[in-house]
Amino acid sequence: MAAALADPSVFRDRAERVRKEMAAQGVDVLLLSVGHDLPYLTGYLAMPLERLTMLVFPQDGPATMVVPRLEAPRVVEQPDVFDLRPWEETEDPVALVAGLVGTARHVAIGDQTWARFLVELLPRLQGASFGRAADVVGPLRIRKDAAEIEALRAAAAAADRVAGQLQRGEIPLLGRTEAQVSLELSRRLLAEGHDKINFAIVGSAANAASPHHHASDRVIAPGDIVLCDFGGTMNGYCSDITRCVHLGEPPAEIVEAYAVLRQAQAKGVEAGLVGTQCQGVDRTTRKVIADAGYGDYFIHRTGHGINLEEHEDPYMVEGNDHPLEPGHAYSVEPGIYLPGRWGMRLEDIVVAAVEGPEPLNHADHSLIVLDA
Repeated sequence: MAAALADPSVFRDRAERVRKEMAAQGVDVLLLSVGHDLPYLTGYLAMPLERLTMLVFPQDGPATMVVPRLEAPRVVEQPDVFDLRPWEETEDPVALVAGLVGTARHVAIGDQTWARFLVELLPRLQGASFGRAADVVGPLRIRKDAAEIEALRAAAAAADRVAGQLQRGEIPLLGRTEAQVSLELSRRLLAEGHDKINFAIVGSAANAASPHHHASDRVIAPGDIVLCDFGGTMNGYCSDITRCVHLGEPPAEIVEAYAVLRQAQAKGVEAGLVGTQCQGVDRTTRKVIADAGYGDYFIHRTGHGINLEEHEDPYMVEGNDHPLEPGHAYSVEPGIYLPGRWGMRLEDIVVAAVEGPEPLNHADHSLIVLDA
């Protein structure tokens, strides 16, 4: 599977920047297998197979993609970035990789590499020291370029369209199970241009108090609050949005709590100024919720980065003092969850920019009331 940005100049530029970072960190060679550092550099997302795929990417000299021959047709070749080396079923791909690494002494390997391949590599690369490829590629991936931001905008707009259908009552809820609604959200995301669904959380009434609730066979009923958090991958880039609706007029408790939630989320978006620490965004949303008396019921971080992966750096969480930079893309998604009773969450994707934070999602932020 290839990433959407097929312009060879994009990958040439990334390769050049990665090599500069390798030189700065004293890394001789990168080894990238499954995971999203590989498509970032090459446009190819490897399947997590028992057969080894490995990009051997030296600081100096040509890079080589070692790939099972049966997977080779899926690779869009980038001759100025890597050479393709398909291996046969009777070959030892670990030996091929070790031969390409040669006498390199400082190796950075991808986080998602199967442990079995690392275990097999270690005795063949005696004397080499190992580090994390994420320390090299991560600082570059975290700052999205203009083409990536445009891809995120398109994915967010598609998710907005589905959220709008939900809010207008075009997706039937009453009398359907959470699982049926989850499937409907997924189907509509695909119809709006997504290539795959990453998740479609649907939690009703007390089930909404579980942030990662798995859509169940519970039948949605009058008086329920329904939390829908869904996203997928569109042309290689991810969407993620959460909106809540209520079947029938909501009780005062839910109206008041949702007003707090909406204010917290809006303040969190506004806080995302370039130079603000990531934990500052989390503190902003958390303070609004805590001041209203719901602090114990906001049980997760405020947000996560998003791009090729639905969850990646930077994370909006206490302890992350990294300042926001232009091109950071992340979610702002505070929630309030009362166990055994109800839950609510409101989420947008935001891009940090010199001009100020740019929300990518624009679907109505109100607690929409649908007929019960």
